[in-house]
Amino acid sequence: MKRRTLPTAVALTAATALLLTACGSGGDGSKANDKIAGADTGSATTASPSASASSTAARPKIELPADLSYTFDWSKTGNAAKDAVLADSEQSIKAVDLAIANQNPLDKTYLFYYEGEAAAQIQRYVQAYVKADARTTGHYRYYAPVVNISASDQASLVYCEDQSKAYDLYLKTKKVNKTAVTKNSYVLYSTQLHKNGNGVWAVQKLMSVRGSSKCQP
Repeated sequence: MKRRTLPTAVALTAATALLLTACGSGGDGSKANDKIAGADTGSATTASPSASASSTAARPKIELPADLSYTFDWSKTGNAAKDAVLADSEQSIKAVDLAIANQNPLDKTYLFYYEGEAAAQIQRYVQAYVKADARTTGHYRYYAPVVNISASDQASLVYCEDQSKAYDLYLKTKKVNKTAVTKNSYVLYSTQLHKNGNGVWAVQKLMSVRGSSKCQP
């Protein structure tokens, strides 16, 4: 979902996924219909026992490069279903960066958390990083979550991402591309999830608005 300064041509092939040119392209709403390819994380974690108590599946362990880190500024709501959505969403974000770090567009960890249209978007997104021989680095912050449970197995999550300290790292040269912070460093995401047979809140649809006024500091 990211990022920074990968070439625009690469970004466009990635997606209709979130542009890889995170801060550098498009005005407010210009990417309103971009479908994002995922999201991010750094330390190895699993969903908290309290949040995933109703789940039957063991979450895959996510271990990412030490130069990647994340802050999730969303507290538990006290509602078991909403907290489970937030817990699985944290892991789904991190799983995308794991696929990028592994340079594997079919990485099993993100496929644990994404299905259908969203999984196809992420595959294309990760493939763009593989083609560019690059991965993500830096720090991501997620905030202002709004969770809605529409049925026992259907939910939506809207949240903001701060990419101001996140960058692209080119693997061959080890060069980190840093860009100036602009309004486009802040991205609004909207996801649709369903609780699958394993008790996992899996992302089925994912969209983004780069430079959204709702996410500006």
